[in-house]
Amino acid sequence: MSIFNRWFRGRDAPKDSTAGSSYRFFFGGTTSGKAVTERSAMQMTAVYSCVRILSEAIAGLPLHLYRYAENGSKEKAIDHPLYELLHDEPNPEMTSFVFRETLMTHLLLWGNAYAQIIRNGKGDVVALYPLMPNRMTVDRDENGQLYYEYQTSTDEAHTMKGSLVRLSPMDVLHIPGLGFDGLVGYSPIAMAKNAIGLAIATEEYGSKFFANGATPGGILEHPGVVKDPERVRESWNSAFGGSANSNKVAVLEEGMKYTPISISPEQAQFLETRKFQIDEIARIFRIPPHMIGDLDKSSYSNIEQQSLEFVKYTLDPWVSRWEQSMRRALLRPEEKKDYFFKFNVDGLLRGDYQSRMNGYATARQNGWMSANDIRELENLDRIPENKGGDLYLINGNMTKLEDAGIFAASASTETEEQPNEEQESTEKSEESQEQSESGDRLRERRKPL
Repeated sequence: MSIFNRWFRGRDAPKDSTAGSSYRFFFGGTTSGKAVTERSAMQMTAVYSCVRILSEAIAGLPLHLYRYAENGSKEKAIDHPLYELLHDEPNPEMTSFVFRETLMTHLLLWGNAYAQIIRNGKGDVVALYPLMPNRMTVDRDENGQLYYEYQTSTDEAHTMKGSLVRLSPMDVLHIPGLGFDGLVGYSPIAMAKNAIGLAIATEEYGSKFFANGATPGGILEHPGVVKDPERVRESWNSAFGGSANSNKVAVLEEGMKYTPISISPEQAQFLETRKFQIDEIARIFRIPPHMIGDLDKSSYSNIEQQSLEFVKYTLDPWVSRWEQSMRRALLRPEEKKDYFFKFNVDGLLRGDYQSRMNGYATARQNGWMSANDIRELENLDRIPENKGGDLYLINGNMTKLEDAGIFAASASTETEEQPNEEQESTEKSEESQEQSESGDRLRERRKPL
């Protein structure tokens, strides 16, 4: 197959033309004239910050494998081999944090994350190893079945001889980013290379401006004819050029006159351009500007809300991609109905201490959280069960709406019965008084004469 057909065949051919997106950088630069690749983009502080924030956020989230219990609840599947692989150590060379951080970095720069799945003879997953996206190709065979072709390199291991390795879908954990066909994602760096190229160009312009501009800057005027202007220029630049020689006192000879030149508006605006490009890069990765150091539009009242929006609108979509891709690739068909992966983002959604305590109090009083549920969220030791740590309590003065009429009817009955009791008491009192008067009259008759 010719190189032209390899790179320009249609997507339905269905050769993967977006694997690594390396062809985009090979065939053309950017409108700013600066070449942008995944590695050169990472030299931009804004890109590096965005990638690092998202990668460390995904890597730092607790990741658990759960199973559905018989009573409809869920429980951690600690005894499943995948639990330890993803929670602690996916392979003997990496921790879970480093593994997920690496894959998330690939996903943000190349638009795809790949990991080789190592299985034992029974088909159980025993290890996961990251694979470089720029050396992976996704294709279909003559029967239309997907397969992955990976170009090995001696950079990965000295035993590798640079050969092609074909992997089946069951041997690859593939987490695709946003893409055209739902199978392979395209690189955010490739899609936004003009914006990143402009940021690189403005940074380079600023560096050269301060490195090469004579300070103080201006024009040297000589009353006569300068025989060797190049020597005068070099002498001036060596004495006053560069930031290290700034603010030196200039001594002029032979009637020379120095005329300072103010910075042009174009030069003065490059700082604003650089600042706008930072916002542009943050927009690519959907990162709140305050998280990469831009606090102009942030305040004490809105930073917490922006942080919550970061979890909801930025992290959650990535988390869903991870969870569903791991379920598809790592679980057996018979396990998918009983097991699922879950990132715990509750810790990132917690507010300040007072807000958390008020929320816990409401949950505790309404019976949907126990003391141990709250203590686990606050990373505190559990209260023993025999001391009531697992009890779910509720206020006793609350009742169902349909039961409110029962209490009203009961109160009405008591009110109606109360006058009868008073009447009986009055009648008994009158009867006792009559008996007392009758006894007095009888005693008077029996008195001796």
